Amino acid sequence: MAKILIVEDSPEINAAFRLALSQRGHSVEGVFLGAEGVAKAIGGNPPELVILDLMLPDIDGLQVCRLIRQSSQLPIIMMTARGDDVDVILGLEAGADDYVVKPVEPAILEARIRAVLRRGAVEKNENEPDVVLSHSLRIDRDALQVSKDGAELALSPTEIRLLLELSRYPGQVRSREQLLQAVWGVEYLLESRMVDASIQRLRSKIEDDPAHPQIVVTVRGFGYRFDQQK
Repeated sequence: MAKILIVEDSPEINAAFRLALSQRGHSVEGVFLGAEGVAKAIGGNPPELVILDLMLPDIDGLQVCRLIRQSSQLPIIMMTARGDDVDVILGLEAGADDYVVKPVEPAILEARIRAVLRRGAVEKNENEPDVVLSHSLRIDRDALQVSKDGAELALSPTEIRLLLELSRYPGQVRSREQLLQAVWGVEYLLESRMVDASIQRLRSKIEDDPAHPQIVVTVRGFGYRFDQQK
C-alpha cells in the first residue's frame, strides 16, 4: 500500500478520503492549503502519491502542481468539481498524471491510485535494445532514465511510460486508443484528451522546438509516431 497526501480544503471531503483510503490499507495524511501540500510533497519525508484538489483557498491546485514538479516527479492525481476539458487539460499540462471528478467513489479513486503507481513499473521485452537514441535524446530502458544533450530529464512515471511505449515502435504510428491501453489502462479508453495533453507536456521536455516536433510526431487522423534518427 502507498503513503498518500491529500490536499483538499473541505474538512468533510478531506476526512472522508482519509478514512476511505486508510480502510484500504494506505497511510494517509491530509492538509487543507496548497502551500502545506507543496511543503509536504517536497519535504524530507515525502509521500508516494498526492491527491490534489483544483480549488484551494490560498494557491490553486494548478500552481501547487507546478511548484511540486519543479523538484519532484512523484505521481499526482488532480481532483476537479467539473469534468470540463479545460480543467482536465490544464491539470495535465501542469504536470498531473491523472484526474478524477468529484464526487468520486472510493473504489474508483483506489483504482486510479493503483493505475498511477503501476506506471512506475515498466516491463522490458528481451528483444528491445537497452538504449534508444533519437536526435539528442537518449533513452535508457534498463535504468528508466532519459537524457538530452547529456543532461538527465525529470520525467514523471506517466511521461516515461509514454515515451517508452512510443519508442518501442519506431517509425510506426500508435493510435490514441493504443497508447491509452498501454500506458493508462483499459479503463481509460474514452479519455483521448489525456494522451494529447501528456504528449504536449512530454514534447516540452524532449523536443528542441515543441511547436515543430522531430521526435514524437503527430500523424493527423491516426495518432503519434516516434522518429528514431541519429
